[in-house]
Amino acid sequence: MARAMALLLPLALLGCRDANRQGALPIRVFAAASLADTFTDLARAFERQHAGQPVQLHFAGTPQLLLQLREGARVDVLATADPIAMQAVVATGATTAAPQQFAQSQLTIVVGKGNPKAVRGLADLQRKDLTVALCGKDVPAGRYARQALQRANVTVASVSDEASVRALVSKVALGELDAGIVYATDVRRGDVDSVPIAAADNVVVSYPIVALQVGENRAGGLAFVAFVRSQVGGALLTKHGFVLP
Repeated sequence: MARAMALLLPLALLGCRDANRQGALPIRVFAAASLADTFTDLARAFERQHAGQPVQLHFAGTPQLLLQLREGARVDVLATADPIAMQAVVATGATTAAPQQFAQSQLTIVVGKGNPKAVRGLADLQRKDLTVALCGKDVPAGRYARQALQRANVTVASVSDEASVRALVSKVALGELDAGIVYATDVRRGDVDSVPIAAADNVVVSYPIVALQVGENRAGGLAFVAFVRSQVGGALLTKHGFVLP
């Protein structure tokens, strides 16, 4: 038995070394659903510059992300579409430094491909022949949409409060909804169209990002935040329709 154990021990140690060589500890990134396409590109570009350093991405509505953080999710980076929600995270002491704004967007009306219901602006969303939805009131996009409607003095009956902009856009693309209000960067896909919102009624949306202390790869989180705010990161953000602050 002792001889067998002596033979197995070097093999076990070799297995540990091989596992360590398989890759670095991943950088876990939580980001708002409206950042999904952009952050997927950012993560791949980061991985190309940092060989062997994987990035794990998780996208959801901001309230869902914050709930998962409160429940103990181990996360290295958080990016939201809501400075107010971000400050709630800062107040918990989970951040490594002050959040930094890295992108801006605005609202738009999403409609089916070709705008079959001839929506021209916010006032049309009151029409009885339209099925319209907004994101939930606790979702940043939902709060911003209601601000824009209030500015335009328009009342819209949302048939459903969606959990994220991506869910809302998907329902419009499938024909389950006629229209909704989302970020301008969310309608760059080919199966929907957009109708602009008047500048006087629109809302500028700011996106903050921060590295967190609750993850397992603090150095990696800081490096990813720096990359997002770098010249390369900025070029990818503008490619996806965001405006740099």
